[in-house]
Amino acid sequence: MSGNLEIERFLTENHEQVIFCQDKAVGLKCLIAIHNTLLGPALGGVRMWHYQDTQQALDDVLRLSKGMTYKAAIAGLNLGGGKAVIMADPEQAKSEALFRSFGSFVETLNGRYITAEDVGTDVHDMEYIFMETNHVVGVARSHGGSGDPSPWTAKGVLEGIRACVECKMGKNSLEGVSVAVQGIGHVGRELVELMLANNMRVYICDIDRARCEEYSKRQNVTTVSTEEIYDTDADIFCPSALGAVINEKTLPRLKCKIVAGSANNQLASPECGDELFRKKILYAPDYAINAGGLMNVSIELEGYDELRANRMIRSIYYVMKNILQHSQRENMPEYRCADRVAEKRVNDISRIRGRFTGSSRSMYYRKARR
Repeated sequence: MSGNLEIERFLTENHEQVIFCQDKAVGLKCLIAIHNTLLGPALGGVRMWHYQDTQQALDDVLRLSKGMTYKAAIAGLNLGGGKAVIMADPEQAKSEALFRSFGSFVETLNGRYITAEDVGTDVHDMEYIFMETNHVVGVARSHGGSGDPSPWTAKGVLEGIRACVECKMGKNSLEGVSVAVQGIGHVGRELVELMLANNMRVYICDIDRARCEEYSKRQNVTTVSTEEIYDTDADIFCPSALGAVINEKTLPRLKCKIVAGSANNQLASPECGDELFRKKILYAPDYAINAGGLMNVSIELEGYDELRANRMIRSIYYVMKNILQHSQRENMPEYRCADRVAEKRVNDISRIRGRFTGSSRSMYYRKARR
């Protein structure tokens, strides 16, 4: 990395490794960030996005990889945090050669980083990566994988919402609770279906209006614009697209009691989390409530078991209750409580186990799946 990039930034945020990968022949330009491997190999998806410049991509991969460390820790997994970003338009630049080239770069890391799907990539792209490396999860079931993790992420978010509704609204049922879902992509779509199955009233929006049209005749669904979603009088605001949507411009517009959604890095800054707490809007820390997809694909490393996946994802309800109880006892914003819980587990387990990069263990798991 060169030029005007903040090369020192990843050092100040305690990232272990940041790799710039380029294969001009196939149009690949990507970054892989490994934040922390104290609990195990760094697992995190590969995002494909048309970034404005390399600096924006670096900012994203550093932020996302750090979030994965906290997500794995609070979910109780023996995994660290990592992330990759491919700097290209997912609508135009996808090819077998590009993803196989990316897979070859992942392979050179010898299991320190395990990739998966993320925004802009899907299970079909993982199949190409799998041709070059075993260090990929979320592949098709025919290869011992679990397929698209979106339904599992959505299931986990709903479990977290149950805990939030109990805590904030005193209700042990979701029936009649209203929710504004921002983004109905892979996870958002699954969430909407689960919410409707629980007789919730749902507002939806998406930058792709065509996605909303298929819900036009569905009972208990109201479509609003991407701007109106912040102003809806819903009990819950559910960010399920890109991050930083809770910011100084949008926060004053929120009328909800709860913010709980599947998007990563929902808070534009820590101060936004403090302000939500001051306004008595309950915030479900994103990396805690959206860990269902990670939990699900992590099981592939030992041999996939759907029953085990469902059991793990139900635990998100209890993880969220613990955070909310901690917040009430300490009179502390929820995101700060979640950070404390995650950091304590990393510190406690790393002291017990000593430093563990995860390479040999990861290699063992992959042989089992093949």
